[in-house]
Amino acid sequence: MEPQTPQADPAPAHPPLDALAVQPLLNRDYESRPAAFYERLRAEYGPVAPVDVLGVPAWLVIGYAQTLDVMRDTRGIWSRRVENWRRYREGSVPADWPMLPVVESGNSAFRDGADSTRLRSAWSEGLRPFQDRTRPEAKALEQAVRRYADELITVLAESGPAGWADLSAQYARPLPLMVIGRLLGTGADGDDELIIDLWRVMDAGPEAREASDRLLARVADVCAARMAAPGADLPSYLLAAAPDLTAEELAREMSMMTGLVGDVTGTLICNTITEVLIGETGARASLSAGMIPEVINRAAAANPPMANLAFRWAKADVRLGRFQIAAGDPVMVSPAAAHLDPAFTASTAPDPIYSSRAHLAWSAGPHACLGRDLATAITTIAVERLFERLSSLRLALPADQLPWRSSPLIRGLRSLPVTYELAGDAPEPQPAAPADAEEAAEAAEQEAPDESGANLVRRVLRMVRLSS
Repeated sequence: MEPQTPQADPAPAHPPLDALAVQPLLNRDYESRPAAFYERLRAEYGPVAPVDVLGVPAWLVIGYAQTLDVMRDTRGIWSRRVENWRRYREGSVPADWPMLPVVESGNSAFRDGADSTRLRSAWSEGLRPFQDRTRPEAKALEQAVRRYADELITVLAESGPAGWADLSAQYARPLPLMVIGRLLGTGADGDDELIIDLWRVMDAGPEAREASDRLLARVADVCAARMAAPGADLPSYLLAAAPDLTAEELAREMSMMTGLVGDVTGTLICNTITEVLIGETGARASLSAGMIPEVINRAAAANPPMANLAFRWAKADVRLGRFQIAAGDPVMVSPAAAHLDPAFTASTAPDPIYSSRAHLAWSAGPHACLGRDLATAITTIAVERLFERLSSLRLALPADQLPWRSSPLIRGLRSLPVTYELAGDAPEPQPAAPADAEEAAEAAEQEAPDESGANLVRRVLRMVRLSS
């Protein structure tokens, strides 16, 4: 499918964005019936629609071809720098707008050109030890994720071999939090308040600004320690790849990482489990065929964890869909809506043995997600362990009554109530994977000082309950 190239058009046949009647993005249908919401927008406006994002008008790109075109940005039309937002330059964006901390974050997701290239190159190198499965760090991390998953399932099932659980609060959300601590080198138990503030920022609620400031301050303390004494952790590896990184830049990148691992990956785990249990998108059949990566692909297509990606701004007037996008207008691309475009759904194979990797959940182009392999590895282990250890797993509510979060960015459940039956006894602790002496030494050196067992799990679960 060829993306539509935006065409310059100096004579729009409609009022400017600020003068258009816009529909609120956050509404009941958006949260619980997004297909109906996007279908209504598509019928009225076509592939691009004017919407209200928490009080700020923006263009929402809902066509698959148009979304892919904006993501790829082959003509350099779209900027991620907030300084290109006309209303921001004019000082007319409300100071208490909940998404302001996101767009002002200054991390690599909101950089262009050489700045973006420099930071993304550091990310590629910094993530390599954790994403290259031949590396001891990656092997040790995967082993730790399996251990965390098993410990969470064991605590979840303490009341007996059958019962009720909330797989969002008791499994999908806490698991990535334990990974964050390992990546930062602080230990798997991490920082309770850091995680709670992370969710406040991603939900773009009234406390987002204060939460963002606290989150950045806590991560800055960790990064300062790594700059003083580098270790075998993600911030240290980024510094090794780009020694000219400032303390402020490193803290911003690590703050972004907490969101991508702690919230986006947790949401992907929860959404993947949900799609298997609902069984309408081919995810269940893919699981039965033992194709876990395809289970994740189908879940990401049906419910991408980031329904909408944070703003881009047009650097020049450009035609997109039926509308003229003026220079300085904010644009959000919507993978969730693009995946419901008939142009995409008509090309998706229903057979679970065929890949559905054409989804846009990981974005595309110059801002495609560099941590895709890490998030997929964590999700793969989480899904495998859950369905191996639970022989019977069913939704405790009808699918249309599941409670979804209200967020302009994240598409995830507030809770995932299920009934379960254990497949058998808890697994015995697994020995370390075979490795030569050098690999074993490196793995031991990078091992984070984790708290172990049920005490750690209960502490992380308490953290999740505090945020609810």
